Amino acid sequence: MKLENMGDAVISTAVFAGIGLAVFGIAFWLMTKLAPFSVKKEIEEDQNVALAVIMAGVLIGISLIIAAAVSGS
Repeated sequence: MKLENMGDAVISTAVFAGIGLAVFGIAFWLMTKLAPFSVKKEIEEDQNVALAVIMAGVLIGISLIIAAAVSGS
């Protein structure tokens, strides 16, 4: 790989990483806004582990979808 192509690859990787993080952040924000309760209160104060596990699963799923979309698979 030539040095010029390597610079383009680094730039495109940074751009796709930024887009992926933005979509991930929007998805997390949307999940907390659509919930009929305070997610922060449920997880921090009430120690609701089930909610934390469900949210983690959804966020991992969203991450996998974003990664597949970015890589073109």
